[in-house]
Parts: sequence; C-alpha cells; structure tokens
Amino acid sequence: MLNIDSLSMKYGKKQILNAVSFSVKPGEIVGLVGENGAGKSTMLKILATLLNPTAGSIKLNHDTYKQSRKKVRKQIGFVPQDIALWDEFSVEENMVFFERLAWKHKNRQELRQLCLDMKLEKWKEPVKALSGGMKRKLNLAISLIHDPSLLLLDEPTVGIDLKSRKEIGAYLSDLAKKNDKIVLYTSHDMDEIINLCDHVYCVGNDPFYQQVLQEAGKETIKL
Repeated sequence: MLNIDSLSMKYGKKQILNAVSFSVKPGEIVGLVGENGAGKSTMLKILATLLNPTAGSIKLNHDTYKQSRKKVRKQIGFVPQDIALWDEFSVEENMVFFERLAWKHKNRQELRQLCLDMKLEKWKEPVKALSGGMKRKLNLAISLIHDPSLLLLDEPTVGIDLKSRKEIGAYLSDLAKKNDKIVLYTSHDMDEIINLCDHVYCVGNDPFYQQVLQEAGKETIKL
C-alpha cells in the first residue's frame, strides 16, 4: 500500500503541490494527468526519493519515507521521461550493467526473460540500432531488475509507435494484477490513461482533463 498524506511542494514562492492526499493499493495502476507544469513529474520525483517535499508524509507498505529512506528506495522502480541507456552497449550489456548496480541480482537467463516478457526480443543488438519503442521497453526492463513493489513511470510511451505502446500497456496491466505491483503512470495520451488505469487523479487546476475523463465514464479525483 502507498499512502500519501498532505503532500506539498514549493519552489520558492510557487506552490506546485498543495496538501495532496491519496492511497494506492497493490495491484492498482493509477494515472496522473494534468497540463505541463502542474506537478505530475514533481510528484513522481518525490515518490522516487529524488526530491524532498516541503510538507507531508509518505508511507510505502510499512515503511515511512522519512524514517526508512534507504529501505524504501529498494522497493522503488523509476522510469523518467528521458531514456537513460548506454547507446554503444547491446541490450544484453545494458541489462548486465544495471543488474550489477541493483541491490537484488538476476542471472543472464532471468534478465533475458524479463525482456522477452515485454516482447523485447533484441538481445545482442546495440541500443543505438533499436527503435524508440524497443528503447522504452529496455528502459522499463531495467527498472524492474530488482523487483520493486512500487513502479513510477513518467511518460513511458511518449513518441513511440502504437504497437509498442499497446504491448507496454498490456505488460504493465498483467504485471500489476499478477504480482501486486503499485504503478503510478503519467501520460498526455488520454486514451492510454482511460484504457490502462484503474483510477485517475487530476493534478493542477485545468478542468479539461477531468471533463474528458468524466465523459469517458472514468472515475477521477482532483488532487
């Protein structure tokens, strides 16, 4: 369970997040929508322990962020919007490199299977030769090496083809439900959000997103 209580964030005098509270159960995928600058990425960075909030508290399972930061970090997988891979390395070399940095280890066969599960069949090819969709899949696979309970995804399918987007969506849905993962997902693709997410939270004051979701019959809450 992820519990967020009265989370606030300020940059100088600018209020980005204001007393945000919500919870996510294991097995659920929650979408975060809103205009650029509304605070979606900021929230994910706070949840990834990359930023400290101005106020509020966060608890993941039985551990609080403030008191058990190191333990919490071991339970988090974070995929930023920018792809972070070694272009000259092959898919295999990237997986092995990041596996060696992970706190939980996997052998090459397990790493290979992780890629195959999300239909990333390339293995020996260098990253620079991959399509955008394949790179996104590899980025996601790397974030799952240590088997996190909380997966934070910031626009993980931006700029890729429809086939890859649907394959990633299907994989995430299956992963969450079968393995009780908690997934938070940002995207500007409203069809993707509507089809993939169990619940959707609107960040910021723009009513457009809430209206679109209501018209689609999707349960949504304004943060």
